[in-house]
Amino acid sequence: MTTMAWLIVGLIVFPVSFLAWSFLSVDRRGVAAVRSNLGKGIRLIDSGVPGAIVSGQSDSKPTVPLGMRVTPKGYVAWLDKLLARAGRPAQLPLPRLLIAKPALALLVAVLGILFISNNVTPSASLFVVLAAALAYFVPDILVHGRGAERQKAIELELPNTLDQMLISVEAGLGFEAAMARAGQNGKGPLAFELMRTLQDMQVGRSRREAYEALATRTDVPDLRSFVRSVVQADIYGIAIAKVLRTQAKQMRIKRRQRAEEKAMKLPVKVLFPLMFSILPVLFIVIIGPAAINVMKNFAGVF
Repeated sequence: MTTMAWLIVGLIVFPVSFLAWSFLSVDRRGVAAVRSNLGKGIRLIDSGVPGAIVSGQSDSKPTVPLGMRVTPKGYVAWLDKLLARAGRPAQLPLPRLLIAKPALALLVAVLGILFISNNVTPSASLFVVLAAALAYFVPDILVHGRGAERQKAIELELPNTLDQMLISVEAGLGFEAAMARAGQNGKGPLAFELMRTLQDMQVGRSRREAYEALATRTDVPDLRSFVRSVVQADIYGIAIAKVLRTQAKQMRIKRRQRAEEKAMKLPVKVLFPLMFSILPVLFIVIIGPAAINVMKNFAGVF
C-alpha cells in the first residue's frame, strides 16, 4: 500500500477508535442512576450543553454523552440554534444529529476507499477525504435550509396573523387570548410558535421572557421587531391595539416591498438561462437551415 493509502486508513481508524473509546468509557453506574431517577419522575438537565436533556425516551441512551463528548460545545450550541430555527424536527433531535454527522462521514469514507482500492492515487485519496468532510456537514446544510424555509413562511404569515390578533383585541379579548385564537385558527410555523409561547407562560415563565424566547427561536427580524414593540408597550402601558395596528401596517408594507424586490430581480435571474438555454436553440432553428444551404453551395463551387 502507498503512503496515501495508509494515511486514509489512519484517518478512518483513529476516529473510529476514539468513538469506541468514548462509548466504552461511559459511566455505567451513572447511567443506571439516571435511569433510576427517571423512573421516579426526576428529569436531569445538563445545563452545560444546550439541548442535552435526559429523558425516558430512546435519546437517553449512552449515545447522548457520546455525541456531546466528541463534539465541541460551541459547535453543539450552534447546531442547537439551527435546530431551534428549523422548529426542532422530531425525527432529528440534537443527540441524533450529533451521532448522524460522524456516522455519515465515516460511511462515505469507507465507500470511497472501497471505490479507489484498486487504483489509489493522490487525487483520488484527496477526493475521498473531501467527500467525507462534505458528508459531515450535509446534515447542517439540510437543517439550515429547513430553517430558512421556516423563516420565510413566518415572514409571509406574520401580517395576516397580526390582523387577526388586532380584530380579536378590538372585539374585547386580551392580548394572550387573541394570541391563542390566532394560534388555534392559524396553520404553519407561526401558529405553532405562538402556541408554544403561550405554553411557556402557562408553566411559569414571565411574559417578557416568553416573548424574547419567541424572537430568539425564530430569528426573524420582523417578528423580533414586533416582540420588542409588545415588550415596550407592556412596560410603558401603551394600548396593545394601537401597537398591533401599527405593526400590522408595517409588516404589510415590508411584505409588499419584498415582493417588489423579487420582481425587480427576476429579469436578471432569467437572463442567464435565456442566453445559455433558449437563445442557442433558437439560433440553431433559424440560422441552421440557411447555414446548411450556404455550405452546400460553396461545396458545389469548389
